[in-house]
Amino acid sequence: MSDASATLPLPLTRDETRTLVGQTLGYVATTTGVFAVGAYLGRDISMGWGLVFFLLSLGAIFGMSAAAKRSLDLAVGIMLAFGLLIGLSVAPTLSYYVDNDAGTLWQAGAATALFVGACGAAGYGTRRDLTQLARWFTWGLFALIVFSLVLVFVQIPGGSVIFALVGLVIFAGLTAFDFQRLRRNQDIREAPLLAVSIFLDILNAFLLLLTLFSGGSD
Repeated sequence: MSDASATLPLPLTRDETRTLVGQTLGYVATTTGVFAVGAYLGRDISMGWGLVFFLLSLGAIFGMSAAAKRSLDLAVGIMLAFGLLIGLSVAPTLSYYVDNDAGTLWQAGAATALFVGACGAAGYGTRRDLTQLARWFTWGLFALIVFSLVLVFVQIPGGSVIFALVGLVIFAGLTAFDFQRLRRNQDIREAPLLAVSIFLDILNAFLLLLTLFSGGSD
């Protein structure tokens, strides 16, 4: 029992917690930078290749989850690979807006900063445990994915706008939860996974706002 206890991370001091928060947010910024590189490199690829890179990015997330328990450096390396892959996967969508509606990109970017800032601050500052709420939002995310598949085959008036609005509600809750996890995290090994989770909150909010501001594609 003593050996098992020794493997558990000790509670962090306030300064150590701030350092860990800073490192995690640094990982978020790094992932965002690598994402931007991927989006630039993939600006001329097709939607089909974007889907391939998206599937590879999902594999990177699973790989990172396994690697985090063994090696922080390996987890960070996979995190960077994930950032590049997800950037390549989103590149065709971003390229379309750059060529046809660049103003909407800037609007969505500014709105995303406000959205994440507000939801993140609420989650970081609240003393209420958001775990149960996050479970409901996670199930809501699965339902939203099913709805998106329905939209592929069934024309629903205002379907894209409905999708974006409901998605923003869901990611508002998930963003708040992830920032609460950021405050509570006591283990540097969890930082890359948490950084990716926060990055995905930001990216999904941006894409949903992009859909909303462009009026959908119904």
